Amino acid sequence: MHFDRLGHTGVIGLQWGDEGKGKIVDLLTEHFDVVVRCAGGANAGHTVRHGDQSYALHLLPSGILRPGVMNIIGPGVVVDLRVLVGEIRGLRERGIEIGENLKISDRAHLVMPWHQRQDRLSESGSSEEKKIGTTAKGIGPCYADKMLRTWAIRVCDLRDADAFRRRVEEIFKLKGALFGAMYGDDLSDWGSAEATQFIDEALVFAEMLAPHVVDTTPLLHRYLSNDSKVLFEGAQGSMLDVNHGTYPFVTSSACVAGGMAVGAGVGPSVIENVLGVVKAYSTRVGGGPFPTEQDNAAGDRIREVGHEYGTTTGRPRRCGWFDAAAVRYAIQLSGVTEVAVMHLDTLGALDEIKVCTGYRLNGAEIDGVPARADDLAAIEPQYESLASWGTLSAGIERYEQLPAAARQYVERLEALLGVPVTLVSIGPERSATLHRGAFELSGQA
Repeated sequence: MHFDRLGHTGVIGLQWGDEGKGKIVDLLTEHFDVVVRCAGGANAGHTVRHGDQSYALHLLPSGILRPGVMNIIGPGVVVDLRVLVGEIRGLRERGIEIGENLKISDRAHLVMPWHQRQDRLSESGSSEEKKIGTTAKGIGPCYADKMLRTWAIRVCDLRDADAFRRRVEEIFKLKGALFGAMYGDDLSDWGSAEATQFIDEALVFAEMLAPHVVDTTPLLHRYLSNDSKVLFEGAQGSMLDVNHGTYPFVTSSACVAGGMAVGAGVGPSVIENVLGVVKAYSTRVGGGPFPTEQDNAAGDRIREVGHEYGTTTGRPRRCGWFDAAAVRYAIQLSGVTEVAVMHLDTLGALDEIKVCTGYRLNGAEIDGVPARADDLAAIEPQYESLASWGTLSAGIERYEQLPAAARQYVERLEALLGVPVTLVSIGPERSATLHRGAFELSGQA
């Protein structure tokens, strides 16, 4: 399959997030005209590296670093104005052009200060075993208000400054009463001066962003009708999907391929190919069951070599062996057609490497992933061991140049998953990506 004949493509994570989607989107955007962020918010952390420069993106699509590519923040995304403006300013200071190449949906919902406060209050009031491990960015409460509809504010509401001011003041009073009843916090320390300051700041941000704000749905469909290629960028990972993940230890949006269609504003059949991204091992940030976690020297070694600390939070990630059972489940959820394996270089540093091939629960083999978190926490992973390959030597440009043990590992994952592994990453740079036939990128064998 030649890449130039590939149609509209979605890139999603197949684990618990942090798989390396940003690098893959950045790599592929050379062959696309449009990149769309479909869901999530500033809780996402996509790291892209160009030469000796590293860029951490939270709300902007990863295609923003490629000249000539249109970047769309879709209606399914929740937008923190302060974060978005800060991200734009930061990239401009580093010489990245952001102008007509960025459009923001006027239907996207706004993350407000009370959302972040509720995130912190809710988490601090939970017992240790029930903590979700939220990033405290206000994403969950914002999505909750979106569904409740009564207290939601969207980007389009910024167009009428007077109405926006009245709306924020009204909701502030209602949230004070609600938080007082729920958490014993009536927002009394956030007085009228702070409310006015926030409103004034938001309206300044709104004026700055106004040239970028449009109804992105007809814009996107104009690109589709003109035979432009569209790349849909997912956030978080499939095992954090609010419908299918390790509930309640999940995010608040749909992270699977179907969620991309809804969050962008296209029919499901528009997304012709789904590229699933995995690490060569597993990681997770925050609470929740993690069947293959290695809270031991092996996990510490993966964290050290792989620099496994959250892009958004800086928290150390929990690390463990590759979980083929969970990834197979994620592949089924999204109809994944290709898989990219990231961080293969990290895993080679271990003396022994294991892969979870399946689950047992209460002594019996099971199919799929249990719905109850307690059952998932009680899972007995079934492992097989594979040979290590050590540190990868410099100058590897083709998959065939990898050590035999490294190739055997990739091919074993492919056999367990039942989907072709077409991209293998052996470092953070764009060039440190090896291709196995299905994707043929310019300048690559």
